[in-house]
Amino acid sequence: MINLCFHGIGTPPRGLPAEEAAYWVGADTFRRVLDQVVDRPDVGLTFDDGNTSDVTVALPELVDRGRVAEFFVIAGRLGNTGSLSADDVRGLHGARMGIGSHGMHHRVWRKLSPADRHEELVVARNRLEEVLHEPVSAAACPLGRYDRATLTALRRLRYARVYTSDRALARPGTWRQARFSLRAGDTADDVAVWLRHGDRYTVRAADAARTFVKGLR
Repeated sequence: MINLCFHGIGTPPRGLPAEEAAYWVGADTFRRVLDQVVDRPDVGLTFDDGNTSDVTVALPELVDRGRVAEFFVIAGRLGNTGSLSADDVRGLHGARMGIGSHGMHHRVWRKLSPADRHEELVVARNRLEEVLHEPVSAAACPLGRYDRATLTALRRLRYARVYTSDRALARPGTWRQARFSLRAGDTADDVAVWLRHGDRYTVRAADAARTFVKGLR
């Protein structure tokens, strides 16, 4: 299967860091992509960062098409301007969308101190669980970066699924799920090419080898 990852939908708000604005896609592109995959159960849909466009743009379009998605929220931004509020997160959950952790401060989880790792992997999840009043079992690595220590910590903390941004195919049901992140310059036609990616066995083998090596670092 192929997991797609969206961030912001529409025009990035003023003041957003450039490295985050680079992952915002236009609303029309987003709708065209959804129309391509509406009847594709082998395509997973995820959203990172917890931007307000998750509820103002993405949610209505998903509901109209009968699709569900997983939303990975930066807990430290809850209630900030341009970010989801606690009520927004509960609204997504009430619409049968999945809620996962994207950490506390959108910092890379590789090579963190024990205290910082605890804040990103434990405190952030606890905050989301307080909002939802139920367990949060999935996480998405900020900027898609991880190493063996990160994966070991996530397993020890009993996360049921962990999403990366390896631009590789994913096997249904596996613990580590690769994703294709859309960037500002990507189009629906680009996504169509990614969807054909799964028909090429040699590419699948290369994907598996590359992600395996990353997990050993």
